[in-house]
Amino acid sequence: MSRAATRCCLVAGLLVALAGPGPRAADASPQAAAADAAFLDALTWGATPSAFAQLTAEGRARWLHAQLHPPAESRLPPAAQAQVDALTPPGSLFERAQALDAQAKAFKDIQDPDAKKAAQQAFQAALNMAARNAASVWVLRALYSPDQLRERLTWFWFNRFNVHQGKSTLRAAVGDYLDTAIRPHVLGRFRDLLMASLRHPAMLRYLDNDANAAGRPNENYAREIMELHTMGVGSGYTQGDVEALARILSGVGIDMKPETPKLRPEHAADFRRDGLFAFNPNRHDYGDKVFLGTRIQGRGWPEIEEAVDLIARHPATATNVSRALATYFLGQPPDDALVARLAAVFSRSDGEIAAVMEALVREPAFTAERGGAFKDPVRYVFSALRMAYDTRVIRNAGPVLGWLNRLGEGLFNRSTPDGYPVDAAWSGPGQLATRFEIARQIGSGSAGLFKPTLPDQAEEPAFPVLANGLYFTTLSGTLSATTRAALAQAVSPQDWNTLYLASPEFMR
Repeated sequence: MSRAATRCCLVAGLLVALAGPGPRAADASPQAAAADAAFLDALTWGATPSAFAQLTAEGRARWLHAQLHPPAESRLPPAAQAQVDALTPPGSLFERAQALDAQAKAFKDIQDPDAKKAAQQAFQAALNMAARNAASVWVLRALYSPDQLRERLTWFWFNRFNVHQGKSTLRAAVGDYLDTAIRPHVLGRFRDLLMASLRHPAMLRYLDNDANAAGRPNENYAREIMELHTMGVGSGYTQGDVEALARILSGVGIDMKPETPKLRPEHAADFRRDGLFAFNPNRHDYGDKVFLGTRIQGRGWPEIEEAVDLIARHPATATNVSRALATYFLGQPPDDALVARLAAVFSRSDGEIAAVMEALVREPAFTAERGGAFKDPVRYVFSALRMAYDTRVIRNAGPVLGWLNRLGEGLFNRSTPDGYPVDAAWSGPGQLATRFEIARQIGSGSAGLFKPTLPDQAEEPAFPVLANGLYFTTLSGTLSATTRAALAQAVSPQDWNTLYLASPEFMR
């Protein structure tokens, strides 16, 4: 049989396995090492030999404590940090927005059609580059940060507070949104995360609250806060609550001008600004409101603080957020009793996300044998790269971004406010066919990952090492007989890598 035919048969065998109910456990009492590897994999973007060695050296309790309480500043190895620094634009978001605004106004005044078209294309190219660089930075942090739980939660919370890069000029703001409104708060108080998102220009522009003003209410953001970000559908809020919250949020928006606007004297002291964010009392509805059964006196910014307190501390928020977290980390919907226990922790701790996560990890369901839920594309690609290269830092995230777009989970690319769902099925025929192709690209060579973006720099030689010490000492014992038989017939390291990455055990 030819090499191509052999490989085709092996892949077909794995397809049959993927269509089944899921891989069988290696034995009824897994070895401690296999359990530790599964524990590590569940809380990170993928187990690696170096991360596994750290976990076993520290023990689960110490390792978990460090993950739940990372330092405030994000940490990266020097090679990754150097790339992040090069990809991060200088200046504040306010300064960059002003520069883009000036560029946009300049090409509107150009009379020559060809020159105007060129200026418009340059403007769009600048926005595209900003979004691409932000996505590349996110990839580097996800792959190489030692604070892996923070990075997993950054993706989870970004999806919950989703913004889409395609709207307006958000391509220039998505990186700042992730780095200042999401990541710093993913293990802190939920209320702080909610407020940070509420104050960020990316969210205000995406859900149109920058257009919400007294006499001209816009309910988009008010509705999504309760439906998607906090309480959830069917939790008891009414259309009247949506309307009241929209009135409360009136005047919360964006101000591109550096000078303070001309304000009515009676409310001038209520003006607030932080970079692009502004609360303009001229645009605020100062009438009293009734929100979630509570009368809120019209008094400006303190209304927003009071409303956020009511939402963040509502029992429905505790339940809805706890259910979503458990679904994300368990890979399947949790039972109601588990959700109730997590919601109780959420409420007792005033929304401390780290406390809820610690409670979830200590639940028997977290370490129990689970079914065959597929990894979502982001987790699949990241876990493959982490296993293949461990601590060796890629030099070009372009291929990664391309793979994620092909798999339907591109970074910053979900156009609807709900974000990518935590419990989506990723096992359709088209998805599997694309995964096999990406498994081949990752497993067969460097795939452009070590080709620098600058033309004057040479590509580094690199080859993925998936048959590493962690595989031989721990992971190989967790594979089914079907997968082991397929791997045994591989005719080259490239074939072996491809088949391993396409195995049911790795995809789930």
